[in-house]
Formats: sequence, structure tokens, C-alpha cells
Amino acid sequence: MALSDPIADMLTRIRNAARNKATSVNCLRSKVCEGIANVLKEEGYIDGFDLIDDGRQGMIRVRLKYGPRGETILHSLRRESKPGCRRYAKVEDLPRPQQGMGICIVSTSRGVLSDRKCRDERVGGELLATVE
Repeated sequence: MALSDPIADMLTRIRNAARNKATSVNCLRSKVCEGIANVLKEEGYIDGFDLIDDGRQGMIRVRLKYGPRGETILHSLRRESKPGCRRYAKVEDLPRPQQGMGICIVSTSRGVLSDRKCRDERVGGELLATVE
């Protein structure tokens, strides 16, 4: 079965695994999904990720992160731009989830970046997801 939206599939797998207190989750591999995993790692929402070669497309194994008492770090992981309705934002119009406590993941001409890096580099793009 072909996936129409691999980004939403990845975010849903991570959201479900965090809700079930799983230590890791496998997602389908693509350049955008690797970029999203890299942003989540840099911002401290996940422990890390590994690239797994399976002879086909490949997989990304995302290692989830929890607090010292087992509380979840990822409270909300929401897809913003969908295949049927793309959402673009200039650097001045990028949202600040939870007044800067959350992040937005943006696909730019310089790769997949967090909203903080977009503001530093003064670049806008497609608003992929919001993490709180």
C-alpha cells in the first residue's frame, strides 16, 4: 500500500509510541523525515535516531526521550501543512507555539529547520509540523 503522506505517518507513529511509553519506533525513511528527526534531536525532544538499511527504502529508528520520572517530553505533535492544503509562512509570520516553549518544523531552501533557526537565518518556508 502506497502512503500519500509519509510525514504525517512518521508524526503519527512517534505520537502513538510516546503515548504507549515505547523506547523506540521505526518510521519510513525519506530526506524530509530524516530532517524532521534531526530537528527533534537538536531541540531535545528525542534521544536520537538511527538509519536502518533494509534493502528497499530504509527505515529510521527514533529513540524516544522521557523525563526523570517517566513523563513524556512530546505532549503535542501536529501536522500543519497537508498535501491537500499547503501552508507557507514568511519568517515574520512563523508561529511561536506556547510563547516559545514549543517549536515549529519548517521546510526551507536550506533544509528542514526549527523556527528558531529560521529566525536566525532569516528564511521562511513550508510549515510542516508543530511540536509542544
